[in-house]
Amino acid sequence: GVEAGGPTIPYRTGREDFESGESSPPDGRLPDADKGSMKMTAQHVRDVFFRMGFNDREIVALLGAHALGRCHTDRSGYWGPWTFAENTFSNEYFRLLLEERWSPKMTHNGKPWASPDQYEDSTGKLMMLPSDMVLVSDPEFKKYV
Repeated sequence: GVEAGGPTIPYRTGREDFESGESSPPDGRLPDADKGSMKMTAQHVRDVFFRMGFNDREIVALLGAHALGRCHTDRSGYWGPWTFAENTFSNEYFRLLLEERWSPKMTHNGKPWASPDQYEDSTGKLMMLPSDMVLVSDPEFKKYV
């Protein structure tokens, strides 16, 4: 809503958080961040979302939600925000994907990066997952970015 820079939309909370993940949906409902290559990751993202009836254009739009939030190493193994305004919903995620020079993350806080493969911008402060990078490496996805 207003906190993220968008319109005020009425909503009602619905999900409750539980101590354990026993009642969580099974893995595979959302795409994995990396399947070992850009080609395999792109296909995996499509497989997951095609199963739900989404097309490439809609998949790109959904991944734009990465404009909000960040990754935490203690939860996913990945680290960092996608944009410098992680609490603002905007097209910054897409702009950065296209305009920034992304390279594999090699270090973190002066130590070798030992977590899953991810990409960082020239400042080392922003990140993209392999599943984000397929949006610019795959020609069909890229035309919607």
